[in-house]
Amino acid sequence: MTQSNHINAGRRGVLIAGALSATAVAVPGVAGAAQAVNTSGQAGFSPPPVLMQVSLDVNGQRHSLELDTRTTLLDALREHLHLTGTKKGCDHGQCGACTVLLDGQRINACLSLAVMHDGAKLTTIEGLGTPDKLHPMQSAFIAHDGFQCGYCTPGQICSAVAALGELRQGIPSHVSADLNALPQATPEELRERMSGNLCRCGAYSNIIEAIAEVAGRPA
Repeated sequence: MTQSNHINAGRRGVLIAGALSATAVAVPGVAGAAQAVNTSGQAGFSPPPVLMQVSLDVNGQRHSLELDTRTTLLDALREHLHLTGTKKGCDHGQCGACTVLLDGQRINACLSLAVMHDGAKLTTIEGLGTPDKLHPMQSAFIAHDGFQCGYCTPGQICSAVAALGELRQGIPSHVSADLNALPQATPEELRERMSGNLCRCGAYSNIIEAIAEVAGRPA
């Protein structure tokens, strides 16, 4: 063998050794994945969902549901109880369209799992009032044109009802000047408390006017 051939053979040996070393590192993961596929009996296998019995008191009616533990409260209301007044907007807790009342407190239904609220009392927009007997907040939204397309309105109304409840309980907000005094339903307070509910139509001033009317103060 000439010196040139010897050098080439040496290079090939180095490359082969490197490839074998890399394969030795990678193969355990590949082998593990293959074993997992063989164990399941088919590619793409996923375990069945875990189901749980959940009892929800929604708008004064008791419902017993068997739900996938991953089901959000929003999907339980819309897809299982067919209460479609609660809207799915961003599905990330950023728009407030899915706001409902849980034991009197407002929450984003898209961020909460239904199984977390077994036995809880929920109020959706359907439970606040009826076409024949509107809730005062619903009447005020109509009187002040507090909506345009209306998609965000159920969440806006539920949030507004809860916001006034917070004021009555003396719960301060980030703009409350005196944390020891009872907060008032000023435009600044109402805007701050409603800041988690977005209206892409831009009916914010009318929404604040509607809430202020129910609170008994000028906007």
